[in-house]
Amino acid sequence: MADVIDEIEAAGLPVEGERLSLGVAARLSRYLQVLTQARKMGRETISSQELSEYTHINPTQIRRDLSGFGKFGKRGVGYNVDSLVAEIRKILRTAGQHNIALFGAGHLGQAIASSAIFADHGFQVVAVFDVDEEKVGTEIGDVVVRPLDGGLAKVVAEEEVVVGVLAVPAAAAQEVADRLVEAGVKIIFNYSEQLLQVPPEVTVHTSSPAVDLLYALYFYLA
Repeated sequence: MADVIDEIEAAGLPVEGERLSLGVAARLSRYLQVLTQARKMGRETISSQELSEYTHINPTQIRRDLSGFGKFGKRGVGYNVDSLVAEIRKILRTAGQHNIALFGAGHLGQAIASSAIFADHGFQVVAVFDVDEEKVGTEIGDVVVRPLDGGLAKVVAEEEVVVGVLAVPAAAAQEVADRLVEAGVKIIFNYSEQLLQVPPEVTVHTSSPAVDLLYALYFYLA
């Protein structure tokens, strides 16, 4: 038994009760992204080689990652897409629905709220906030835009919001982040260029197309 645990730890996979390593979590998230799209395309099975072609992760690494959690695939057949989606979401603890509060009802906010990407992974925008009085009271999908001072803490509690998404100008981002922290939200997804200061227990993910392009360009030129 000790040998099995040693092998799991060496692969970066979690022993019972432990958290995933960042590398494993990142790779599983990439597999899930591909699998979700494959399911939308009507695919029933997918091989580790195909996953490798879409993720650029070595197929041996893919098989090692997945075998650490059980036997999901069949030699010569591949992985059942629906089953693997469900299993990876369990492993990543993202099964079920996770509610989002979106800040900013401009073009970016509307694109985020109307995108199927969040819904594909179990996330749902349940509240939208904006400071523009002309936008307050309008609807994005089935969600009515609320004023920013419209009882955020109450909305977070009643709607069980777990993620705050900032699609606001950089100058407004810190104030919104402060309000989210005060309301008890622990995960903030930041689309602005503002560097956010938050307590250690709050996780901030910043999405920047420019940074992503620079990252890709570096590996192209290297």
